[in-house]
Amino acid sequence: MKNLSRWRVRVLGFAASIVLVVSLTFSPTAQGEEPAGASSPVEKQSPHLLLANVWNPSIDPTGWWMSEKYDGLRGYWDGRELWTRQGNLIHAPDYFLAELPRDIALDGELWIGHGKFEETVSSVRAETPDDRWKNIRFMVFDAPQAKGTFEQRMAFLHATLPEGNRFVRAVAQERCQGVAQLLAERDRVVRLGGEGLMLRQPESQYEAGRSPTLLKVKPHDDAEATVIAHEPGKGKFAGKLGALRVRTDDGREFSIGSGFTDAERESPPPVGTIITYQFRGLTAKGLPRFPSYLRVRRD
Repeated sequence: MKNLSRWRVRVLGFAASIVLVVSLTFSPTAQGEEPAGASSPVEKQSPHLLLANVWNPSIDPTGWWMSEKYDGLRGYWDGRELWTRQGNLIHAPDYFLAELPRDIALDGELWIGHGKFEETVSSVRAETPDDRWKNIRFMVFDAPQAKGTFEQRMAFLHATLPEGNRFVRAVAQERCQGVAQLLAERDRVVRLGGEGLMLRQPESQYEAGRSPTLLKVKPHDDAEATVIAHEPGKGKFAGKLGALRVRTDDGREFSIGSGFTDAERESPPPVGTIITYQFRGLTAKGLPRFPSYLRVRRD
């Protein structure tokens, strides 16, 4: 998006005054606790991250901040180590970690490029990092422990992350002019191979959990659910998986019978696995309409 320069004109003009205020109120790690490291046999704890809801047309996006939704792996830098959303240590190479600021928490997406989700996941999950990390970028969209509004935190990020950083970049933001622009920009990103867009409410705070201040805008809705049973197939799927019976976090249960490859029907995700599915809106009972299996959720 050709908005980075516009963002800098708006933000960096008052960045100097903001950065001083934010820096003084900044706390590098949550509650000052020692994060779980590779050599520390402490109980794994997931970072408390901001999670998105789904945008719907009843919400006017005018004036909200708009950015690309990167199809990668969520990463949280606590100022010393890099973690997945589920609290697993990411074994990034030293040259990558050297580009991250010490004692400053960052929330972002580890991303290689459009259409390279699986490559990103396999690279990040490897316990021994390899040369594929040279292609990974940490696209940072917030500074969780910096106090202040979203605009103040973004000013802090742009002042903290220097241009020319090889691996770490602040995500570009643009003011949304309305629904027409939002949908046109979403479609443009999707044509390039991207997932869609993210919307951030102006002057919002960083809060853990799902929040109406952060919305995802995609051609299809998606969500997560836990596999609770395998339903046997019939006809051409006899002897294979027919559908996954799943349960959402709020206790709703339904079946997903489409979206699987032959290999996935032969060896479906085990009971207890968290999967991602896509759907087209909700029924009157609040269940996903036309749910389709997408993939196993990756840490």
